[in-house]
Amino acid sequence: MSVELAPALEEVLRPVLGDVTVENLQRLTGGASRTTWAFSAHARSRSGTAHARSESDTAHARSESDTAQTGGAGRPLILRTGARDDIHASMELEAKVQQRAAAAGAPVPHIVNADNSPAAVGAPYLICDAIAGETIVRRIFRGLDDGGRARLLEQCATALAAIHRADPAGIGLTSPDDLAGWRSRLDEIGDTTATFEWTFRRLADARPEPSPMRLVHGDFRMGNLIVDESGLAAVLDWELTHIGEIYEDLAWFCIRAWRFGAPETLGAGGLGSVETFLQAYESAADTSLDRNTFRWWLTVATLRWGVICRHQAERHLSGESPSVELAAIGRRVSETEWDLLELLSGGGPR
Repeated sequence: MSVELAPALEEVLRPVLGDVTVENLQRLTGGASRTTWAFSAHARSRSGTAHARSESDTAHARSESDTAQTGGAGRPLILRTGARDDIHASMELEAKVQQRAAAAGAPVPHIVNADNSPAAVGAPYLICDAIAGETIVRRIFRGLDDGGRARLLEQCATALAAIHRADPAGIGLTSPDDLAGWRSRLDEIGDTTATFEWTFRRLADARPEPSPMRLVHGDFRMGNLIVDESGLAAVLDWELTHIGEIYEDLAWFCIRAWRFGAPETLGAGGLGSVETFLQAYESAADTSLDRNTFRWWLTVATLRWGVICRHQAERHLSGESPSVELAAIGRRVSETEWDLLELLSGGGPR
């Protein structure tokens, strides 16, 4: 595919970066819903660059200030492709949201081009600058001392506050009901557990008053962040972005799965305590958080992960995607049930 993909990329990059050649095209591992490629763009000549158009001037979500930084060793770029569906944001919407988040001060990759049409490269696509750094969480943890963990935790809170300041208007974002959505996903499987059912009922009975709706990332967690020697370099994987309550992002960052084996005392992404994280967010966002509302959302986030685990297991059990990895994820349903029972009884990470 890379032989066909390279000239296609050269064609879609020409209006943005000028006449370039695509080299070192490599498919990367990881990514459940998108396929990711790394490559470099090299200028064929010093002339031929094109000014990128603004969001309002084109149906393609391109950067407002691209230049053809493609000489020398080339410009490192990332290509993400994926078919359109009803769950994930389109490529153009992802690009627009990242541009809005960047304008609000969030560290995100610079968008070069995006298109929802599969015509150019065989699938909807997004192209952005490559960001140097590490995404594998256990490697990140090995490189952090206590001070480094504290710094990264504060940077995560600051980035999330910036994301929530971004303007979500006029770009096609939806505002789904998170609890109802996961209820439907579980019903589609046709299987449940007593703990899940009890949790759904308790959450419905104790639902807090809604807070203001903001742009949310939807999957803000360790594993979707690039970390370099200075700390947080970029927030990745925006395909679940939507309009929602800020507590959704805050709580998702703090479930057990994203601690990657770190102790409960480091309940916020394996970096620090949940309370430290919430206080850092309050400082960065100049707001006050309701701890009871956060706890309700933390229970929703934990239930969400449990339903995801059960869904992944079903993909294996049904024969849709036979996989030892999916089967292993399914075994984490019981772990999630334990966490839910602890949260509902007043325990859990602090």
